[in-house]
Amino acid sequence: MKIGIVREIKNNEYRVSMHHAGVEELIRSGHEVIVETDAGVNAGFTNRDYEQAGARIATTAKEVWEEAELLLKVKEPLESEYGFLREDQLLFTYLHLAASRPLTDALLEAKTPALAYEMVRGSDGSLPLLAPMSIIAGRLAAQVAAHQLMSPFGGTGVLMGGAPGTARAKVLVVGGGIVGEQAALVAAGMGASVTVLDINSSRLADLDRIHGTRISTGFSNAQAIDTLARDADVVVGSVLLPGRAAPKLLKRETIEAMRPGSIIIDVAIDQGGCTEVSSPTTHDDPTFRVRNATVYCVANMPGAVARTASVALAGASLPYVRALANGGIAGIAGHAGLLSGFSTYRGELLHAEVAESHGRESRDARTMLS
Repeated sequence: MKIGIVREIKNNEYRVSMHHAGVEELIRSGHEVIVETDAGVNAGFTNRDYEQAGARIATTAKEVWEEAELLLKVKEPLESEYGFLREDQLLFTYLHLAASRPLTDALLEAKTPALAYEMVRGSDGSLPLLAPMSIIAGRLAAQVAAHQLMSPFGGTGVLMGGAPGTARAKVLVVGGGIVGEQAALVAAGMGASVTVLDINSSRLADLDRIHGTRISTGFSNAQAIDTLARDADVVVGSVLLPGRAAPKLLKRETIEAMRPGSIIIDVAIDQGGCTEVSSPTTHDDPTFRVRNATVYCVANMPGAVARTASVALAGASLPYVRALANGGIAGIAGHAGLLSGFSTYRGELLHAEVAESHGRESRDARTMLS
């Protein structure tokens, strides 16, 4: 199969979907790989790296889109790329369709067979292609929060770990999944006072068992979120409902009552955000103010650490990319992980959760393939 790798065009998106080591593995499996010139340069992978791995370097993105039978990306196609979408090309990337009606409509109109990294499930029910980016985004959330808390950036001027005789920063994490745990872990490592809220008692027990007294836990409900957020220096929103738009758990009224200089990091922004004020921002212009609080809603946080994120994504996705290239569309039905990520085909939505978000009907993926 001809596999294409294009350069990302989203604002400050420096990741690449596959590094040269992964390309070499695909070529050894008998596939041809076409890489847009400088596709990996911002992540530290040169054209020469890809050429030495056996790839062909294409001058333009158009050339790659038009030749590839399987197109690999990191982020969802932007409007300027919609014209490249077609019925006879597999697209494998992060899609987050519940948060984007325009992209959903474009894929359905083009009848593109598209698979979403974030919906691929492992045999244990995990999300193996989302997990690496969740870990990175969670760790970055604490790092970004510490930066934004500094006085020159309008923060409370509180050091995460404080200093002798002073108070530590109060950090509230809403959602105790992978993102939330990593954000809490790094914030606690900086010395902050951290509380994690979640609705799942088993998850709270896990966090308590693993991290002990370093992290406080509590049940997530409207009252707890409102009370703790008003007193927090930092709130990290890390709620995930796979395939669905994120619930708006942090209300505008609460945000407007937060202390001056407080920071909100909404890591759920890829799925629409988990606050009532959330709107996607970019690395160029990452924050906006809501009364006294600063809100950070960058939709591609891992793109800021492109080398780490690209290597992590390539390592996690390579087995799935190889399986997809080897089996094509016909092979998806026999691969549970790929089947769970199969999102659009022949103008139909294949995920009930995404369809519900857009008021559409969905079709069963296995039935469509058969």
